Amino acid sequence: MYQSFTPTRAAGLDRIADFTARAGKAYASGRNFDFGPGRRNNVSGLSPFLRHRMVTDSEVARAVLARHDLAACEKFIDELCWRSYWKGWLEMRPSLWTRYQTDVAAMLPHGGGDYAKAIAGDTGIDCLDAWADELVTTGYLHNHARMWFASIWIFTLRLPWQLGADFFLRHLIDGDAASNTLSWRWVAGLHTPGKTYLARADNIARYTEGRFTPVGLAQDAAAVQGWANPDPLPLPAESSLPAGRSGLLVTSDDLAPDVDWLALDQFAAIGVLADTSAMSPLVADYRQSALADCALRLGARAVPLADGQAAARWAAEARLDAIVTPHAPTGPTHDALGALAAGVPLFMQRRAWDRAAWPHTRGGFFGLKKKIPAVLATLSQQELGLV
Repeated sequence: MYQSFTPTRAAGLDRIADFTARAGKAYASGRNFDFGPGRRNNVSGLSPFLRHRMVTDSEVARAVLARHDLAACEKFIDELCWRSYWKGWLEMRPSLWTRYQTDVAAMLPHGGGDYAKAIAGDTGIDCLDAWADELVTTGYLHNHARMWFASIWIFTLRLPWQLGADFFLRHLIDGDAASNTLSWRWVAGLHTPGKTYLARADNIARYTEGRFTPVGLAQDAAAVQGWANPDPLPLPAESSLPAGRSGLLVTSDDLAPDVDWLALDQFAAIGVLADTSAMSPLVADYRQSALADCALRLGARAVPLADGQAAARWAAEARLDAIVTPHAPTGPTHDALGALAAGVPLFMQRRAWDRAAWPHTRGGFFGLKKKIPAVLATLSQQELGLV
């Protein structure tokens, strides 16, 4: 189960405190090793907390940069910014997310025997079967294992990348629409056209310390034929905060609205919207617990809302003129908010971190990487702990 990632903000803060000393050279040299469940000290273990923003990107950067200079912790800061890169890149290409959803809906009823064996961990490929079981059982996989898994799925089993991405998104407690969808496309040779990722048996054996010795893996990885990346659109305009009586709507995409964001005392009411995405029971329980923790921290004003209709009643009873929510990037929560039947205008407000990073995500990651010092500099010196 997911107990090692207790879904509370307090657990996320503890994880930050535990990791910061290892965020420098130790992380850079050891991060690619998948030692197996229960042996994760070589990575941060922060992804479930960052995915739901139980802790914020700024908080993590602040803690790490207080312990290491930027050169020493460059690899970790890069990985932190990869999350922002994926989000910003997809934010400018929302049609890709819609196309992916359409493909999954059409493919799932016809998954077939190889698909069923793959998600059941019954392919005969030792590492893939173990990772499938670990994913379903714990809701987590090491990042390197995710890449290997996707490569074997696509190039050895020759299964559609869309079905693999869907399998991950439904079972990962840190499942994120942008990171997940675009990483699978990257492995398949679609995100960076023609550049694929081939899982090799010797590489897997090395970085799992011999836990796995897979046989029969594909020896080449020709790029998958598929729809090209759409041209980037301008980032959606961000509206000014509305006048009148506003309510705060909290979603599972951002569970620390009281940190590095707007002052809560300006809101007449607070609602916490349940997540109704398609996901495994384990992930559903994780998100429900994380939402409950947020509601508890926000106090008696935080009203649990089961769905859009409940949100509409909440807004009417609180006599709201507008609803404000932390910006939900392209993905299931954004879709749900778009269909919200609240009867009052909805205003999504970005965090300073996203506002600084996303404009640099039009092309490849290097476009953002070379701007990381500037991105950090645009945020307040006090916020990042650099003074």
